[in-house]
Amino acid sequence: MKNLEIRKLTSDKTLHIPQALVNAATFNSLDSWSQLVQQIYGYNVYRFEAIDEKETVGILALAHVHHPIFGNYLATSPFGSFGGFAFSSVEARDALLKEAQNLATELKVEYAVLRFMDDDNAPPSPWIHNPIYSTYLIDLPSNPEDLMKEFGHQHRKHTRQSLRKGFKVQFGHFELLDETYETLSKSMHELGSPYHSKNYLKTMANLLGENLEFAVIKDVKDTLVGSAVLAYHGTIATNLHANILHKYRSDYAGECLYWNILEHYCQKGMKVCDMGRSLNGSGNETFKFKWKPRKVPLAYWYYLPKGGKIPELNQKSPKFQFAIWMWKRLPAFAVRALGPHLIRGIV
Repeated sequence: MKNLEIRKLTSDKTLHIPQALVNAATFNSLDSWSQLVQQIYGYNVYRFEAIDEKETVGILALAHVHHPIFGNYLATSPFGSFGGFAFSSVEARDALLKEAQNLATELKVEYAVLRFMDDDNAPPSPWIHNPIYSTYLIDLPSNPEDLMKEFGHQHRKHTRQSLRKGFKVQFGHFELLDETYETLSKSMHELGSPYHSKNYLKTMANLLGENLEFAVIKDVKDTLVGSAVLAYHGTIATNLHANILHKYRSDYAGECLYWNILEHYCQKGMKVCDMGRSLNGSGNETFKFKWKPRKVPLAYWYYLPKGGKIPELNQKSPKFQFAIWMWKRLPAFAVRALGPHLIRGIV
């Protein structure tokens, strides 16, 4: 690729994602997602295109996070599992890696992290791979009952039991915003994790338009049980957020919600459901395996300009265990006020 050129896009330019890179780039690469990060949290997003003979062969979008607790760093796919870095050749990849290094030096960040679908290649020096996350992909048939046949006996039994309990699942847009936020904020509080503001979800819905849906699940008494945020990009549907309140888990409400989501995806003609990332070996991974997905390792490549250890910004980190314990015990009003200020640093 003798004519390979790297273009840094100005704010008035649109990032062009060729069809061949759409799945790898994900919705996190879209300018609308960059606008979400900028509008809600004020972070700058730096976008690059690798061009060869007037054809885009690679893209890179890096958000600059500056937080008093979680540090000063660059990251692709802010508030997502992976994406924002995609390429069709090693030459394009390495040229974009060099741009990320230069930007990290220019902004004097502690590190840069690129999150993308693992291609089984080791990162070139000085990049370091931290292989702790995977995502889980379900290939969607046209008939969802064909999917049910693939599940284990016990999982089919629990899913069918949940469908007989009278739970109701509704899909929509702004009319479900309040209920979606209510259950997500409550369930994340139960898990000991901060959550975004309602305005984050509202702005996301505005920017992504028909490529975003909300889903809520209620019991026979019309009481909120759980909710989900669903994103669409190409033929891939992503479970961006999906949570059930703890008291309803023993009734397999999570199975009911997930099954209805999968049926909904099939009816929309989607080809793949991305269940989202989980830490390898975690309880979340165990739940996802019940749905017979393909486990796909994620490449998390780190550049540390000053050396040192890879940061551990995840719920398994020992340094967060007391904070998680304390967060669960804070009153709801404090959690909702403080949550957005904390989560803005964990992209």
